[in-house]
Amino acid sequence: MEVARYIDHTLLKAVARQEDIRELCDEAKAHGFFSVCVNGANVAFAASQVAGSGVKVAAVVGFPLGAMAKEVKVFEAAQAVKDGASEIDMVINIGALKSGDYDLVEQEIREIKRAIGDNVLKVIIETCYLSDGEKTKACGLAVNAGADFVKTSTGFGTGGATPDDVGLMKKAVGGQAQVKASGGIKNLADAQKYIEAGATRLGTSSGVEIVQGLQAEEGKY
Repeated sequence: MEVARYIDHTLLKAVARQEDIRELCDEAKAHGFFSVCVNGANVAFAASQVAGSGVKVAAVVGFPLGAMAKEVKVFEAAQAVKDGASEIDMVINIGALKSGDYDLVEQEIREIKRAIGDNVLKVIIETCYLSDGEKTKACGLAVNAGADFVKTSTGFGTGGATPDDVGLMKKAVGGQAQVKASGGIKNLADAQKYIEAGATRLGTSSGVEIVQGLQAEEGKY
């Protein structure tokens, strides 16, 4: 299993220093991770560190609460792309979803997708706060608005991914988008569990541990 190519190598802590971002990028290059996922302020530096390597830069938008004005999220996404991101991981307006204001949720996603053009949009629905019905609805809105992925979690909520949620989301998007699992993916067993459930991308700060686990497993044979 080429597990490294599933991994968005992630560092979103408020205290992340430039040297930490450099280390993140070095690890991503060394192990062949799909991308590094960083906060907007770190996008330009991360892009400079992975230039020419094939590792992409993903930026979070409206993170972690999703409770910003739509126009602010749209600007944030456009700026991240300008700074070198080719993937955007945005948080939906969770309160609007729970209020039944589906037009607002969908329009926000659509406008961000329009702002970033052909770049990849992942829509974080923050499953820990949603009923199964709300998860399904959020996935439908994301697909309607042109999202490329639906994503389980920020990792900053009350819970992260579960295999059941990944399966539910995969069914909800019906092949029209992919599923990214994130939050609490710590080792190879976790990674394999989510891939088997249908995730095609994994957001984790434990990418090195995951690939080392795979190397150790393969070394047994």
